[in-house]
Amino acid sequence: MAKKLVEAITSMEDDFAQWYTDVVKKAELCGYTSVKGCMAIKPAGYAIWENIQHELDRRFKETGVQNVYMPMFIPESLLQKEKDHVEGFAPEVAWVTHGGLNELQERLCVRPTSETLFCDFYQKDIQSHRDLPKVYNQWCSVVRWEKTTRPFLRSREFLWQEGHTAHATAEEAEERTIQMLNLYADFCEEVLAIPVIKGQKTDKEKFAGAVATYTIESLMHDGKALQSGTSHNFGDGFAKAFGIQYTDKDNTLKYVHQTSWGMTTRMIGAIIMVHGDNSGLVLPPRIAPTQAVIIPIQQRKEGVLEKADELFAALKAAGIRVKVDDTDRSPGFKFAEQEMRGIPVRIECGPKDIENGQAVICRRDTREKYVVSFEELATKVQEVLDKGEAYIQKIHASNDAIPGEEISAKIARMEQIVEQIFQRAEEHPEIIPDLKKMMDYYLPMTVKLLDAYEEMDRQPIQGETIRSSKKEIEDTLDTLNEAFAKLLDSVFQDTAWDVSSDISVLHTMLAQEGLTGNDFSKKQL
Repeated sequence: MAKKLVEAITSMEDDFAQWYTDVVKKAELCGYTSVKGCMAIKPAGYAIWENIQHELDRRFKETGVQNVYMPMFIPESLLQKEKDHVEGFAPEVAWVTHGGLNELQERLCVRPTSETLFCDFYQKDIQSHRDLPKVYNQWCSVVRWEKTTRPFLRSREFLWQEGHTAHATAEEAEERTIQMLNLYADFCEEVLAIPVIKGQKTDKEKFAGAVATYTIESLMHDGKALQSGTSHNFGDGFAKAFGIQYTDKDNTLKYVHQTSWGMTTRMIGAIIMVHGDNSGLVLPPRIAPTQAVIIPIQQRKEGVLEKADELFAALKAAGIRVKVDDTDRSPGFKFAEQEMRGIPVRIECGPKDIENGQAVICRRDTREKYVVSFEELATKVQEVLDKGEAYIQKIHASNDAIPGEEISAKIARMEQIVEQIFQRAEEHPEIIPDLKKMMDYYLPMTVKLLDAYEEMDRQPIQGETIRSSKKEIEDTLDTLNEAFAKLLDSVFQDTAWDVSSDISVLHTMLAQEGLTGNDFSKKQL
């Protein structure tokens, strides 16, 4: 195993749940509060949510969505109007019974979701077909009194967005329902680099009061699926319960058809579990609060910090979210912290780099290193960000899509070996030229083979040709693993020679001093 940069993190192979908790804690994403089951989202965690919110909100508005805000309290009588809805959420509802010192005449529910609030609003606001459609969304928090909680994945209060729409026809409602499902799927794959599977919930699992519930599911590193976003078609059930009618063009009264759709801070947990490794977070560049960090090497020497500030200004002007780590801690500590926090790109710049007019770029996901001139730095960093995003997505998609235990073990071994090679290259950049063929040919070819295997594995009927091709790919993975293992040995060769030489010298010196074998009694140490 490669040496862990952060010993405080439990290995995900040993205890995945504890690894997750360690990453959340060490990366300072959130903290626990005096209210059991509620989390305090720290700046590092909230900044990720802000970027998710910004990107989703932009996509929503491109489809005609408008943002609104509804109260957080729901009168019990209003909640009771939709029986199925009430029964579905009853175990999780938190109730307000007093206002100040006075007992309320009617209990107020702290919103677990806002369907009934929007229905009450629409009943008053929709009169004519000219008032339709209503395509609203709100960003807010909701409360569900969960029995078991885990940061971001399940908490009693959490942040989310909830869209609520009203349409004239069933066709329009279904179209919006599927549109938002696809929007969520595209967002996850394009922005979060998380492959998803789209599907429909069973009647038993669908949202309380819905005609149909559609979902996107993503596969986590431990092999479990996580519900990542839902889109519900309510039909006219809520409309009939709340009396939401409109006058159509033919002057007849008709019930509206409604939808609801939502995504939560749970996606931060998904990012951790899909992309993270034993060194901490691995953040997709598009939602990373800091996309690049500049680490000055020997920063007390003349001109180093000035050059770091100059690079910062150039990258910022190029639209890259960048910072300079000019704290008085060691470069090794800064490297480990950058990895822990999942910052996609690290830029190293010291006196020798300045002399040569260049900087070193290191990717967080693959640990690849590049030497780039100062003039090309901004362009190269953006290129690396884009390439890294695509690479993360592809690797995880291949791993998750191939279920076979035997081939999964081979892929896992390959990832382990390659990770060790990259970590060695990070410590010894001089070996990077020796990895060029691996990066330019062997790894891309590996991905191509996995793509082919995945496609064949999906076929419902697998004849001799498919089985033979799959077996050939599996055998080729063995060959590649053997080759990568030899490459790993070769990059440690200099160290092995140095150790062997040191041992030889040590034996000679001990013998000269009469301190070998039974000769230790001859001299006092």
